[in-house]
Amino acid sequence: MIMPNVIVTGGAGFIGSNLVDRLVEAGHEAVVVDNLSSGKRDYINARAKFYEADIRDQKKIEEIFAAEKPDFVCHLAAQIDVRQSVEDPIFDNAVNVVGGLNVLRAAKANGVKKIIFSSTGGALYGGAETMPTPEEYPTYPLSPYGINKLAFEKYLNYYYKAFGQKYVSLRFANVYGPRQYKGGEAGVVSIFVDHAVNGKTSFIYGDGRQTRDFIYVGDVADAFLKAMETDFIGEINISTGLENDLLEVVAAIERAAGRKMSCEFREARPGEERRSCLSYEKAKKILGWQPAVSLEEGIRRTIEWAKAVNK
Repeated sequence: MIMPNVIVTGGAGFIGSNLVDRLVEAGHEAVVVDNLSSGKRDYINARAKFYEADIRDQKKIEEIFAAEKPDFVCHLAAQIDVRQSVEDPIFDNAVNVVGGLNVLRAAKANGVKKIIFSSTGGALYGGAETMPTPEEYPTYPLSPYGINKLAFEKYLNYYYKAFGQKYVSLRFANVYGPRQYKGGEAGVVSIFVDHAVNGKTSFIYGDGRQTRDFIYVGDVADAFLKAMETDFIGEINISTGLENDLLEVVAAIERAAGRKMSCEFREARPGEERRSCLSYEKAKKILGWQPAVSLEEGIRRTIEWAKAVNK
């Protein structure tokens, strides 16, 4: 049996490289497209084909798709820094919308069966009052990053209605796990883990009681594979449905690391959301997916990885 050929944009990055490993394990032919701006060549699976390319390069993307004729596209290449999107919304738009359109047009031109898009949950719902937040909650993003992720979701829907290009948009909660911090994509769990392993001080902005929904990267990779199998078209949250505050994260890291963390409290950052938590009931119903790795276990695995790369 010949397994489908899958292009993974951003496949050298944190989530992308973990996904490529899972695809290869499952027997798929994986093709990585990445400009290595935040991803690392070392993270690329040796059994995957690699093109060093920027999704903003329309001609190059067209050439890659024409050569590979993928069955599926997992689109993860992105500008992922919310603060950078505020400082330079034009660059964020160029990557997350225009670059995404290059991928979308190439997929349509080459008969791709389905695009699975790496979207965001917390950045789309914008200070939601309903917790855990479902996909039907109104989307009013509070950053250019969220606006541009939502804009690309609308383009996906348009291409489906106008041309029949199938897609699933996976709206992630706060993803964490091995390869995050060292790959240049910083999340609070991975920063705290890195600091704990290396004896550095971590800064907590505010009282540490702000909550997030932390989802392990391996569970996210599983969701992509599930999304390839479904006939569903639309948006699905990938999350745990649980709120954990930063002080709970610190305590879990201390248990896994076997040492106390050095933490310093600083003034809360203006505009930061107090709470964020997504419902995964739709993923459970449509994909047959649910989170399998607890925060405690996920942090333990992340600590093990951080210790290994710091040897």
